[in-house]
Amino acid sequence: MTTIEPRSGTSFTLTKGQYLCVQDIQGMQVSDMVLFAANDTREHISSGKTLDFEGTIRLTTGNYIWSNRSNKLLEIVYDDVKQHDFLLAPCSKETFMYLYDDHDTTHSCKNNLECALAPYGIKADAIPTAFNIFMNVNVGLDGKIKVLPPISKAGDIIVFKALTDVIVALTACSAKDSNGGSFKPIGFQIMEKLNIPENQKVKPEEFGMDY
Repeated sequence: MTTIEPRSGTSFTLTKGQYLCVQDIQGMQVSDMVLFAANDTREHISSGKTLDFEGTIRLTTGNYIWSNRSNKLLEIVYDDVKQHDFLLAPCSKETFMYLYDDHDTTHSCKNNLECALAPYGIKADAIPTAFNIFMNVNVGLDGKIKVLPPISKAGDIIVFKALTDVIVALTACSAKDSNGGSFKPIGFQIMEKLNIPENQKVKPEEFGMDY
């Protein structure tokens, strides 16, 4: 498992058929994830298309992550937490200025994603709404949005299967409210076949998965 240090980000490529496991190492930590098609970075992860086609804002095992060109990019094949967000934009310096009375603006997910994606020639304005792994966002009956502490515990994971070749950028989120007031690392692992870490509480065969 590779570690993303608190308030930082990274990027890598994921080949069709590979699996990506993202782990909350210590618990209550969010990871922003954005995707771009490896063969044409004008195609990218789309919140709107995904919510349209999946018909839910509660994406979990069996749901797909779609692109702005209406193509499936990833499938969620395993999910301990079942609570993620695909509504809110990556936190930025402006987020901290407008929404917080006192927040260090040095690091943000938007900046970390921009730095991580620079080697691929992807500019800041091209970064879309991220799939916010483990983020706990409540939408009230009145339509009001409230960010609550994550319910993910130490060791919880989500696993995606790549349905095409993609560029992936991940962060260990930098917004206080998103992470219950503290900043912690995020782990990730690329796998050639589905292989749930041995220390997981739930055995993958209970979900009909193959190793």
